[in-house]
Amino acid sequence: MELKQLRHLPRAWKRGTDFLGTRFAIMCGAMTWVSEANLVAAISNEGGFGVLAGGNMPPEILAKEIAKTRGLTRNPFGVNLITVAPAFKEHVEMVIREKCPYVFFAGSIPSGRDIAAVKAAGLKLVCFAPVLSLAKRLIKQGVDALVIEGNEAGGHIGPVSTSVLAQEFLLNVTEVPVFVAGGIGTGEIIAQYLSLGAAGVQLGTRFVVAEECIAHHRFKEAFLRASARDAMPTTQFDASLPTIPVRAILNEGTKDFNRLQLDLLNKVKAGEMPREEAQGRLEEFWVGALRRAVVEGDVEHGSLMAGQSVAFVKKIQPVREILDDLVTGAEAALARMAGEG
Repeated sequence: MELKQLRHLPRAWKRGTDFLGTRFAIMCGAMTWVSEANLVAAISNEGGFGVLAGGNMPPEILAKEIAKTRGLTRNPFGVNLITVAPAFKEHVEMVIREKCPYVFFAGSIPSGRDIAAVKAAGLKLVCFAPVLSLAKRLIKQGVDALVIEGNEAGGHIGPVSTSVLAQEFLLNVTEVPVFVAGGIGTGEIIAQYLSLGAAGVQLGTRFVVAEECIAHHRFKEAFLRASARDAMPTTQFDASLPTIPVRAILNEGTKDFNRLQLDLLNKVKAGEMPREEAQGRLEEFWVGALRRAVVEGDVEHGSLMAGQSVAFVKKIQPVREILDDLVTGAEAALARMAGEG
C-alpha cells in the first residue's frame, strides 16, 4: 500500500519511521543464515528496514556482505552483532570503519565501552532489553532505540511474553523509540502495539518464506506446514548446565539437542567437563544445525528456528506482498479504532 493511501499509520508510527528513515516502521529481525544481503536489501527497497545478521561471520566476510547489501539498496538497513560472538570486538571495529549507520547489539548485556565506541563514531545504536531496569541503564549510556522481544519469537528467547513486555515497557519508556518483536504475524496486532506507544515492530518468521529469501525450499516448506504449537522452546534439564531456551519447529534436531544436553550435563556433574565448555558445545550445535537446515535443506536433523507466528505463514510471497499485507491490516485496524470501520 502506498503512503498516499494511508491515513492513520504515518502518524501512528512516525517516531519509528523518522528514526529508521523508512516508509514503514517494520524491521526484519536478524536471522543467522537467513538475513543476508538479498533479503535485507529487498525489505529495505520495499519500504521496510532490513537487518543483516552478523552472527559468527568472520569480520572480512561480514564486511563483504555489507558491501553487497549497499550495492543492492540505497535505503537504510542495519547490522546486528552478537555480543558473545568470538569476533564481536572485531565486528564492532569493522562496522565503525565501514560507517554502518545503524548497529544492533544482541546477546548478552553490552559493555559501556562498546556502546561508547559506536556512539563516538556517530552511528545509531539499537539494543535488546529483556528487563526494564536494563532498558533504563542502556538509555543512560546513550542507546538510541530499544527492541523488546517476547518469548513467542523464534531462536533464543527469554521467559516473558510479548504482550506483558509491551505493557511494561511502552507505558514506562518514553526517552527513546521502542520496537516490539515476538509473535507478530499480522497488521492487526501491529496496530495494537502502535496504539500502546510502540515506535514500530520487528518480524522474522514471516519473512523466511519471502521469494527473495535464499533459504532452502525445504526450510520454507517446513514453515508452510507448521502451526503455532509446532514451534516449541527447548527445556533446560538441570541448573548445573544453564541453557537459553531456543524456539524451533519440533523435529529430530530437537531430539538431537536434548540428547547432547543430557550427555554434556552428565559430564559437567561428573567433573569431566567445565560448565562453560559444555555451554559452548550447545551453542555450536545450534549454529551447525541451523546452517544444515537453512543452507542444505536438512529439515529432519537441522534446526528449524521459528516463532509462533509461523501460524500466519501461508504461502511463499514477494517481500512487497508481505509488507503490503501487514500495512493494509494495520491501517484497517487503526481506522476501526478511530471509529471509521
